[in-house]
Order: sequence, then structure tokens, then C-alpha cells
Amino acid sequence: MARQLPLPGMPPASDEHIVNTASIKHRSPFRYPGGKTWLVPRVYQWLMSLPASKQKIFIEPFAGGAIVGLSVAFERLVGHVVLVELDEQVASVWETIINQGEGQWLASKIVTFNLTVESANALLSRKATTIRERAFQTIVRNRINRGGILAPGAGRMKTGENGKGIASRWYPRTLQKRIMDIDAIRERLSFIHGDGLSVIQERLHCPDAIFFIDPPYTAAGKKPGTRLYTCSDIDHEALFRLAYDIRGDFLMTYNDVQEVRTMARQYNFDVRTVAMKNTHHARRTELLIGKDLSWLE
Repeated sequence: MARQLPLPGMPPASDEHIVNTASIKHRSPFRYPGGKTWLVPRVYQWLMSLPASKQKIFIEPFAGGAIVGLSVAFERLVGHVVLVELDEQVASVWETIINQGEGQWLASKIVTFNLTVESANALLSRKATTIRERAFQTIVRNRINRGGILAPGAGRMKTGENGKGIASRWYPRTLQKRIMDIDAIRERLSFIHGDGLSVIQERLHCPDAIFFIDPPYTAAGKKPGTRLYTCSDIDHEALFRLAYDIRGDFLMTYNDVQEVRTMARQYNFDVRTVAMKNTHHARRTELLIGKDLSWLE
């Protein structure tokens, strides 16, 4: 495979280098636990190493906050981006903006909502009767819960940043702009409310399909994904079997545990470590897994 020049400003591939997420444009309206903003430059690098990448279909089977898929769509690095998410709450936001074309409605609800403890309680105590109502509730819940966690049992912020309480992460104008920006490129996006493994299975043999696979981290150890995500139950061995049969290409990211390394070795996948910082600014490494990761060299 021909080696590609790095993107302008692309950091060296050294495990010691940590991407500054402040330098990456934030496209998602979500605060998402385990989000991959820090990995966006690496994904760009991967895509630019692929022949005819602008004719490819980029599929994100476990989209969540979809920062990677959205960034790829905005940069026009592929022909089309397909986002897939099983969680009903998260899916409602993408269905509203992408499938129903009601991003303007959602953005308007956000900028006109006076967020207080009382108004949040009243909103979230009501049963949503439409997908767009659920989407609005989801954005509010995501913004007032600690760490943006939507899983059952997640707690709300109390003191918050600078004593602002639940309004600490409520930036209505910023959210409005992000949603309207996504609405403006809807023709480059598709959304599927469904199971990521099933979508991979359906498109295994499509030569133009490339997959960015970022499953909930529940393969081994402490399984942090179980407390962060509502839909965290993934058959990781089945995922690796499917990845082996992908005709196009894929890039997979996982927490660095021995069980994952063992599965990757079983299928002769290329494995590299990349440095990142978590939300508490603690440095750690994660795994990138693919067919051939020589573009990282």
C-alpha cells in the first residue's frame, strides 16, 4: 500500500503524542461518554490512505454522539456517511435531524427553553409522544446529567461549573448552530435506528463500504460501557468474526486489554496503540485495530 503524506497539522503517530481535542471542531450536539474527538485526525489519516476514498460509503455502526461520522461528512472525505445507533434516546436525535428534517424545530426548542431545575423536571417527567419530543428531552437530559450519561441511574449535575448547577453545560446558541450545520449537510448523511452488528452483516461484501467501529467497551475487565450506555451488550467475538469478512476496510477502536489483543491476534489483524486523555485528563492508551495500519507509521 502506498504511504500517504500526513494531513496538515497531523501529529506524529508516536504513542507518546496526544492529540489536542481543542484543535478539532466539535460537530455533535451531544456530550458523549467515550466520545472519539481525539481520534478524528487519525480517522482522516486512515481515509486519505485509501484509494478512491471519496467514492466510499463510511458506516459508523455504533454511532453514539457520532463525532467521527459527522466530521468525515463535513470534510467531504467520503461519498456518503451512514450512522447507526440502537439506543432509542440517542437515535431519536439523529432521526429528528437527519431522517425527519426537523433540525430547525429542535434547534428552536433548545434556544427558547429556559433551563431551570423546575423546567427540566417538568419536561423530563412527561412522556414523549413523538420522536422529536423525545429528541428534545434527550438533549436536555444529556446536557444536565453528569458526564452526559444517559444510561439508567445516571445522576444530574449539582454544583456544576462555577456554581452554575445543571446549566453548566447548557449552551443553547452553540447547540442551535451545531444542529443547523448538520441539517445543512443532510444529503451527505443517512441514519439507521438499529443494531450495528446487523448493519455490518448486511454490508460485509460491499467493496465500497468502509467501517469505523467503536463498540461500547465491555469486552473485559471493569467493562466501563455497562454504566455509560443503555445499549452496552455486544457480542465482541461475533464482531471480530464479521470484521474478518469485511470486503472493504475497517478501523476499530477498543480499550487496551489482553482479551481484545487475543481476539485481534486470532484474526491476524494489525494492532497499534494510540495515546489519549480521558475526561479527568489522565493519560492512557487505546487500541486501533485494522487490516493494515501501516499508514500510522
